[in-house]
Amino acid sequence: MPLFLELVRKAGESDPALARRALAGLRSYELAERGPARPLLPDCARIDGVCLRDHGGSGPVALLVPSLINPPRILDLDQETSLAEAVKAMGRRVLLLDWGRADGRAGLSVTAHIDHYLVPLIEAIGEPPALIGYCLGGTMAIAAANLVQTERVATLASPWHFGAYPADSRAALDQLWAHSRAGAESLGALPMELLQAAFWSLDPLRTVSKFAEFDELDPGSPPARRFVALEDWANGGEALPYPAAKELIENLFGADLPGRGRWHVGGKAISERLDVPLLTITAANDRIAPAATATKGPALAIDSGHVGMVVGSKRRQLHRALAGFLGESCRSG
Repeated sequence: MPLFLELVRKAGESDPALARRALAGLRSYELAERGPARPLLPDCARIDGVCLRDHGGSGPVALLVPSLINPPRILDLDQETSLAEAVKAMGRRVLLLDWGRADGRAGLSVTAHIDHYLVPLIEAIGEPPALIGYCLGGTMAIAAANLVQTERVATLASPWHFGAYPADSRAALDQLWAHSRAGAESLGALPMELLQAAFWSLDPLRTVSKFAEFDELDPGSPPARRFVALEDWANGGEALPYPAAKELIENLFGADLPGRGRWHVGGKAISERLDVPLLTITAANDRIAPAATATKGPALAIDSGHVGMVVGSKRRQLHRALAGFLGESCRSG
């Protein structure tokens, strides 16, 4: 909250009306009624607190792999925008990876999450699944596909060449880590509030503007309800275990180990060049995972932002691309 208010203050220096509307939007957001959350579906495989939630469907398995940083419900936000439901309609049995609570994964790096959870849970499925990874989940899905048999992999707004991030974004992350590392090490985790601050700093004016725009919506309208659900999702994630935060910031962002071919998982050098089909989908207006950071080679760009590609008005483009990609296995079979 203090950071958001500081962003509003800075915006108000040049546009006082925007600042007033943003504060009104923040108040409306805080007072907005919340409907019942979508229920958690039963799991079909579990290791400690990490599980695969079974969304049903028939046909070959598609496993949705969300980021470690935000809750997995972005891939099943509501009936209208649910990526899980869309993939199920493509003739797939859909499983959604749920990373569970961070305190159950304390002491684990990003690499260890792949080793200890993602790879064994893929093996527990009993058949090579198609992996669909979102954000850091796509990065992790590529790594897992180097280690275990999969049918194919699709990445959605997933960074691989971390060295391609703008210099100012990397500098801001370095500064955040310099100020928070000691505290995160003491806590054993990097709090979500600090990660959210890093995301906001990528596009501060947009952060302020979206709350100003929210204040103009009918509170009971679908766009207003979705805005509240998205903000609750963005602000409600688990803390990132300290070793995962350290590896993400120092080894991935800092040293660009994946992009330089020097990232090792399970004792193996991980490559973006897979032995199975790979579909890379980027968001053209993405500040969190710019298109330049994706895997090399052909990529499909969707005219949206990082989150909008999944739940926004352009999500149908994503669905069509995935339907074509997933349908290739059926045609070849």
